[in-house]
Amino acid sequence: MSQVLYVPRRLLEETRAHLLREAPREGVGLWAGRREVERVIPLPNAHPHPHTAYLAEPLALLKALRELEGEGLALLAIYHSHPAGPALPSPTDIKEARWRVPYVIFGTDGVRAFWLPEGREVSLLVLG
Repeated sequence: MSQVLYVPRRLLEETRAHLLREAPREGVGLWAGRREVERVIPLPNAHPHPHTAYLAEPLALLKALRELEGEGLALLAIYHSHPAGPALPSPTDIKEARWRVPYVIFGTDGVRAFWLPEGREVSLLVLG
């Protein structure tokens, strides 16, 4: 499991723009690529309480994963926002973590990535 997540600055900003459009709701999406992030895939937040939690809409998630596989890309990370809080995993984030990729959290104090449920931080290296 990589301890570094490589993301080009333009894709980091594309992700940030997506999450700002979703505010004050939490936004969610995927980062995909080979060695570094090559694609940002925004997903609908289907959680019944989207201002305080996220749930990637299942059919959109499945479709995105199939597209990535068809393009030879890997799922590198799942991102979401905390529009009113810090870039730290919430108890719910930790409890509901299922995927073995880093979880990237955009908060009011910046952006950070973590292996969940362990809570071990992953370095984000912004390229360009």
